[in-house]
Amino acid sequence: MGNTFIQDIRAKAAKKRLKVAFPDAEDVRTLRAALILREKGIAEPLLVGPAAAICKVAADNGLDLGAVAVVDPATDAAKAELAGLLHEKRKAKGLTPEQAAELAKGALYYAGLMLASGRVGAVVGGNISATGDVIRAAIHTVGTAPGISTVSSYFIMVFPDRLLCYADCAVLPNPTDAQLADIAVTSAKNFQAVTGEEPRVAMLSFSTKGSAQHADVDKVVSATAMAREKAPHLLLDGEMQADAALVPSVGERKCKGSPVAGKANVLIFPDLDAANISYKLTERLAGAEAVGPIVQGLNKPYCDLSRGCSVDDMVNVAAICSLMA
Repeated sequence: MGNTFIQDIRAKAAKKRLKVAFPDAEDVRTLRAALILREKGIAEPLLVGPAAAICKVAADNGLDLGAVAVVDPATDAAKAELAGLLHEKRKAKGLTPEQAAELAKGALYYAGLMLASGRVGAVVGGNISATGDVIRAAIHTVGTAPGISTVSSYFIMVFPDRLLCYADCAVLPNPTDAQLADIAVTSAKNFQAVTGEEPRVAMLSFSTKGSAQHADVDKVVSATAMAREKAPHLLLDGEMQADAALVPSVGERKCKGSPVAGKANVLIFPDLDAANISYKLTERLAGAEAVGPIVQGLNKPYCDLSRGCSVDDMVNVAAICSLMA
């Protein structure tokens, strides 16, 4: 299913062929990914950053950027307009016009402002920049989605016979009940957008339906109630242990009548420890392919790559970002 899933998301993205900005463009991996995206028609890449430096990376590596556009924040015709947009967004937080103009010179902010103003459909960064810098620029430029106040992340775990969504594996160390509810709702929406499958969301815990008493269990119970209130149409249940979520016979025994137990495809972990450890164990021991992390909860898709990402990772994340748009 791994290759089929990747081919499928690339083909779906090609139908949209969105403009995707890459703010960490002084990197040969970015240039190679941009050339693949353009050549295969998956997206229309734009490289954001100092033009001379980007062109030098291309020349040093024998790459012809051809028709791939380079947007330099220092010389772009829209720089004053986009700096003004940033000031409007952040002036209530005390940002001055001068500070906005300075921030807009940075590629992460400039790409985010291009996204906020509709000049591009998605942004993919993080192959050079730290996650904190990427998420800060994203929140300051595009903000969070309506009704959602939590920025989180998810992985698509690709098995030979099925796809699972794991969240949040990369951003929030110890989410509150309200944040867990946001993670559940946004993960379900994005899983459906990317895979086309109906989401069935399990709120995971070390307890199933009151089998254990603890404050950590109470958090998941509360998060489940909040998520149901936010999205009453969702197939969502909890609190439940992982075996109850994934194994039909166990789910039927422990959660009789649940619309999710035994057939969950979106797994919401109670904290970052559990989620990060689980996705890495799943990848290394079960041989699943981990596609992500994909940042979610933003008003528009601004995705953060791992700094150790491959060119293929960059192409796939750009495709997934396009589907989330």
